[in-house]
Amino acid sequence: MTTLKEGDKAPEFTSKDQNGNTVSLTDYKGKNVILYFYPKDDTPGCTAEACSFRDNYQSMLSKGFEVIGVSTDDEKSHKKFVNKYSLPFTLIADADKSIVEAYGVWVEKNMYGRKYMGTARTTFIIDGDGNIKKVIDKVDTKNSSQQVTDLLQ
Repeated sequence: MTTLKEGDKAPEFTSKDQNGNTVSLTDYKGKNVILYFYPKDDTPGCTAEACSFRDNYQSMLSKGFEVIGVSTDDEKSHKKFVNKYSLPFTLIADADKSIVEAYGVWVEKNMYGRKYMGTARTTFIIDGDGNIKKVIDKVDTKNSSQQVTDLLQ
């Protein structure tokens, strides 16, 4: 498994967003990106995280950052999630798990003694040149945007 760290080049990806549009990391060249990985649409922790970014989205934009969420859910699931919570940013469908694997966030998890593979909730802050500036691997779902903002100051 790849473990990305600050200073590494962010892996390139191309996939579909909630509207079926093709999105690549290179589309954001020259922009700062908050790329956050979350386990599943419309679950309590993931909803809290998405809504934290939603509620502070304009502030993120004003600081020069785009927000992109990634999960292994499909486009249809993302579309419902976006509509239900009025999310103003892009959600990327990674049904084939190529992006979560490239970023090293597809990991073995353990819940109630049951082991399974899933997405480790992780946020990457990527600069306009495509380099990873910060990695947040202990995400506070209710305050995820504040965690990012604190690192940007």
